[in-house]
Amino acid sequence: MRKSNILIIEDDDDIREGIRILLENEGYYIKEACEGQQGLDILDEKTDLVILDIMMPGMNGLRTCEEIRKISIVPILFLTAKSQESDKLIGLIAGGDDYLTKPFSYSELLGRVKALLRRYQVYKGKVEESEEIEEKFIELSGVKINEGFNEVHMNGEEKELSNIEYNILLLMMRNPGRVFSAQHIYEKIWNEPYFYNCSNTVMVHIRNLRVKIEKDPKKPEIIKTVWGKGYKFELHGR
Repeated sequence: MRKSNILIIEDDDDIREGIRILLENEGYYIKEACEGQQGLDILDEKTDLVILDIMMPGMNGLRTCEEIRKISIVPILFLTAKSQESDKLIGLIAGGDDYLTKPFSYSELLGRVKALLRRYQVYKGKVEESEEIEEKFIELSGVKINEGFNEVHMNGEEKELSNIEYNILLLMMRNPGRVFSAQHIYEKIWNEPYFYNCSNTVMVHIRNLRVKIEKDPKKPEIIKTVWGKGYKFELHGR
């Protein structure tokens, strides 16, 4: 099995070296960059995960993430300082998949890395297998989703969803009308224990999903909020 390729974009030499040593000892192939543009220059189709610091000189992590999302759906793990609470949510809005707050333990970092890589490898495996198996779609409320891999159309127009957005949408479309709490969504999609602040993470990904499939994201008609309970996929016609 091919070793996973991880790109670390971090301007702090000590943090970058520590992450590199840890992940190399776990058998991963590591590439390093000390600022955003350098990271973009060495990002390629073999990259399986990007670990990205938010606060960097020059092109910061948020801008770098936006540029990465123009060319790749590779999972992005943000590193944030404890004082940058708002940046965590902004990072997810920009297209990040998860974040870690500095200082973090190596066991926590390794856990997040393995979880993101596992989901990405499953997704890529399904894409490779899709040509050999019969494709199955769910089509509801103008949304058509491929059950095998990340392919989504809204009223015939293809939509680019992140892997997490796709999995949230697929979960809800397989159970139309069912109300899913933020805890249920988080534990099902992230495959991790839920903590109180995880609801913000779910909320941001729901927001991003609405931007892509709703006519008016501020007045959603498909991904509905059930106040005090969670979210559901609303059926409209077929």
